[in-house]
Amino acid sequence: MRLSYLATYPIKSCYRVEAESAEVEPWGLAGDRRWIVVDEAAKLITQRDWPSLGRVRPRYNGLGLVLEAEGAEPLAVPYPSAETSDIKHFHMWIAATSAGDVANRWVSQVIGRPARLFHLDDPARRPVDPAYGTPDDRVSFADGYPLLLANEASLRAVNDWLAEEGDEPIAMTRFRPNVVVSGAPAWAEDDWIGRRIVIGEVTFRVPKACERCVLTTIDPETGEKGRQPLRVLAKHRRFPTGLLFAVNLIPDMRGRIAIGDKIAVV
Repeated sequence: MRLSYLATYPIKSCYRVEAESAEVEPWGLAGDRRWIVVDEAAKLITQRDWPSLGRVRPRYNGLGLVLEAEGAEPLAVPYPSAETSDIKHFHMWIAATSAGDVANRWVSQVIGRPARLFHLDDPARRPVDPAYGTPDDRVSFADGYPLLLANEASLRAVNDWLAEEGDEPIAMTRFRPNVVVSGAPAWAEDDWIGRRIVIGEVTFRVPKACERCVLTTIDPETGEKGRQPLRVLAKHRRFPTGLLFAVNLIPDMRGRIAIGDKIAVV
């Protein structure tokens, strides 16, 4: 098995940044989901409710981010240094730093509603769910865990089911993984839960499978919303915990991973 794909999502619920390699930090891949968009009440906005967030295409520039979107001028947003204030990430209030009025206006205009952009300067503030992690495990603004791993063969199985339903195949990007494995049988990742995997020389725990939500029904390239793949997952991958596709990862160490790295289950 090998690592075949790698991506980060600098701003939660916005467009991805694909890469050939990435640094693994305790709370996820370097730069992954360290920024967040909130509403006027400082509460998280996601594509689940506001698909136009996908129009925001961030990229790293070493000093922060450059924000791009069709029909808008690019905007450089440096890492902010102002005092923190609390924003609400699902059910938890977390201290983060405002990117400032200029960035807020840019994001608001692009997504079509009042919004504010914040940066998580210290990911050590947010713990992983203690039911699945250790007291020292931390996560950035990802839903709950530092990384998400998906399996190419499992996506092929989903696309076979979609073909049987008369629907078009979907791309792996619907599931927003950080890392993708090739060379494993379909659904092999189910058997990795509770074990460790090694990507290159970096070891990760596999605490649980990922329950999928309505975000997977939004095409990340067009923003269009449909019924799949949740409908087919409900038919074939329904479990007591939800509709499952891909698994969560928690790093055991820092290191660097790259496309082509060997993957082993230990």
